[in-house]
Amino acid sequence: MPINKKPLGFALLLVFFFLYVDTSVVFAQRRVVPPPARTAKVPAPEDVLGFKPGADRKLASWNQVLNYFEKLSAASDRVKFEALGKSTMDLPFVMATISAPENLARLGEYKEIQGLLADPRKLGRNPDAKARQLISRGKSVVLITCGIHSTEVGSYLSSMLIAHRLASSNEAEILNILRNTIVLLVPSLNPDGVDIVRNWYDKTLGTPYEGTSPPELYHKYVGHDNNRDWYAFTQVETQITVSKIHNVWRPQIVHDIHQQSAYGARLFLPPYMPPVEPNVPKQIVEGYTELGNWVADQMRAKGFKGVTTGTTYDAWTPARAYSHYHGGVRILSETASARIASPITLKLEELTSREGVDAKKESPNFRPLWEGGEWGLREITNYMTTAALLLSRHAAENRVKWLERFYEIGKEAVRPRKDGELFGFMIKPSPRQPELIKILETGGVEVVEAADAFKLGGRSQPLGTVLVRMDQPYGNFGKALLETQQYPNLRDSEGQPIAPYDVTAHSLSLLMAVEVTPVIAPFSYEPDRNTTKVVGAANCCAPAPDLPTSGVYQSHVPSMDEGWTRWILGSHSLPFKQLNDEQIRKRDFTDRSGPSLRTRYNTIIIPDQPPRTLLNGHRPGTMPPEYTGGLGEEGVKALREFVEEGGTLVFLNRASEFAIEQFKLPVRNVVAGVSRKEFYVPGSILRIELDTSRPVAKGMPKESIAWFENSPVFEIDQAQVDSTRVIAWYPKENDPLLSGWLLGGERLKGKAALVEVTMGKGRVILFGFRPQYRAQSHATYPLLFNALRR
Repeated sequence: MPINKKPLGFALLLVFFFLYVDTSVVFAQRRVVPPPARTAKVPAPEDVLGFKPGADRKLASWNQVLNYFEKLSAASDRVKFEALGKSTMDLPFVMATISAPENLARLGEYKEIQGLLADPRKLGRNPDAKARQLISRGKSVVLITCGIHSTEVGSYLSSMLIAHRLASSNEAEILNILRNTIVLLVPSLNPDGVDIVRNWYDKTLGTPYEGTSPPELYHKYVGHDNNRDWYAFTQVETQITVSKIHNVWRPQIVHDIHQQSAYGARLFLPPYMPPVEPNVPKQIVEGYTELGNWVADQMRAKGFKGVTTGTTYDAWTPARAYSHYHGGVRILSETASARIASPITLKLEELTSREGVDAKKESPNFRPLWEGGEWGLREITNYMTTAALLLSRHAAENRVKWLERFYEIGKEAVRPRKDGELFGFMIKPSPRQPELIKILETGGVEVVEAADAFKLGGRSQPLGTVLVRMDQPYGNFGKALLETQQYPNLRDSEGQPIAPYDVTAHSLSLLMAVEVTPVIAPFSYEPDRNTTKVVGAANCCAPAPDLPTSGVYQSHVPSMDEGWTRWILGSHSLPFKQLNDEQIRKRDFTDRSGPSLRTRYNTIIIPDQPPRTLLNGHRPGTMPPEYTGGLGEEGVKALREFVEEGGTLVFLNRASEFAIEQFKLPVRNVVAGVSRKEFYVPGSILRIELDTSRPVAKGMPKESIAWFENSPVFEIDQAQVDSTRVIAWYPKENDPLLSGWLLGGERLKGKAALVEVTMGKGRVILFGFRPQYRAQSHATYPLLFNALRR
């Protein structure tokens, strides 16, 4: 565990050792001779691709994108193009650094300026004066990220248009951007998805299915959830972006280019709707409010219509906003979509509403009205490139202000804590503590381990306890992941709960079952002469190495939960095979006794998906015939035979309702059909109690957590109690809510969360939650792993 093993007393008696840096020596002014201008013609994207990005029905492959940036870099002394690593499917993950030639010659210096402003502890005596000196020479660093959601094709195409404009134009506005900013441009945060979507689009071009989404996840494991990984850091693309870009450059501005529904506003820009996650610094809120409103007003002045601010999207979860906890504002832009690369024509009356905006009515934060018409890639790329260049212009024209704001964030973060303020968090030793510490350190959080056992408030703390102090640059990031969340009870004028854009809880300490204790300043301690060493319970997360191959059902309607399931099984070296609708329906695994799924598998997992989707899949006529139909009656029959012959079926979250309906199980969902006013849990961590005598709960504590999101709540038929066992339930007396938002919690109390039903020679296991939620809920992995044992 690569943590700082200083004696705890040293860490507590000193705020940290300040490294004095004489900036006047390190960054002595010197004359930089720019490299000679290159004489080669700077290629436009169409010169390399054979079409201009934004042309209808034209998509570039990832190789074409790479080829363009390589040629652009070779021809322009404003562009440095580099590979930072490899994607999940082994494609190059790349970034272009774009600035004036004299700035590109001094990138090391500017990185160091960013690092010193981010951590004023390193400035030694008189930090404000040294910061002013650094700010006078520093540049605004702007990170533009494209293509994380691969069906939103406009952004990766726009990356080439943005790069070309910056590399070729000699307009005063562009030259000012180049002089005063360093633009880091990532053409795609998901290179694999570029080709997955492009290949499917080209395959269906000219057919009735043109413009549909692929019948597979556009990221191998997590699909759309690759934009929910910015604090767990599970995927290689996230790891590269954080370790090779964010933590190296510490950008003041991150522009994350997305697309949204075709039927709403033409463009969203911040500010965000409430709530804002409480650990986001006020300077960040001020920054994205100022910048978002300015870009929106500039676009309106240029004649762009249908622009909205302050609607639809909130700033709650760090899963989408790493930069908000690392000194940079995140400008999410969402441009209306077409049908992938195929244009559409919309009438005004077809437009719809989202939270805070009705696309058919002009309002102060939605104007001027877009009245309908043709909408395609040309419009999408025009909105995207204009917004990105305006944002870069603001960064250049307000360079000093952006750097000053950045320094003030760092200065506030590292100040000594006053009496009564939160000093930090103690993280107790446990089997999952190292993994939690690894996540914190990936996010730049400093962790100090006690060299000796000690007492805090008269209570002994075991050897292996670590401290996360708040007086450090990214203490608030650690705090956001270690504390519990209390999501505000937001209602509309009719009393309906206002849904969060994503989920309401992100307490990794709870999800990973690691004990965390807040510590209030002043922090006093004493050595514990009776030194204790907590080894922790046996690692219940490690599955048995001899588990047989499981089947994982993969719908042609892509399920992110299915992808996360594969990722977790693979990362724990558990054997599995994917099973699609046709394979299950036809029972195409045979032995001498005839067709049977049971001859191949002991266990089949059905990941979280709505019951209707599992049964029916894509409707006929909406996708090629081989991708329609779902499991259907034949699939249900095959799965029933599998269980009756002795197999185990494991249903996750909403899929459990499919099992109840199709197999007529003696279980009902007691919250089915209940209105949101009466019961609502939009992605929260709840408390459950476990019957640890049952094999599925073997090795678990008596009390654990459940990730509840669109989840069923079970009640068993008492007349069938002999065939049904409740393995986990919500407490009868205690509040079920641990972190997030829960309305109508009384409906949960004493009800079942995990049930096992005997069916023939086999069994059906119903999870009323997601035990492997986004590869974060380590605490409940053992329940899933145990369910695979027979």
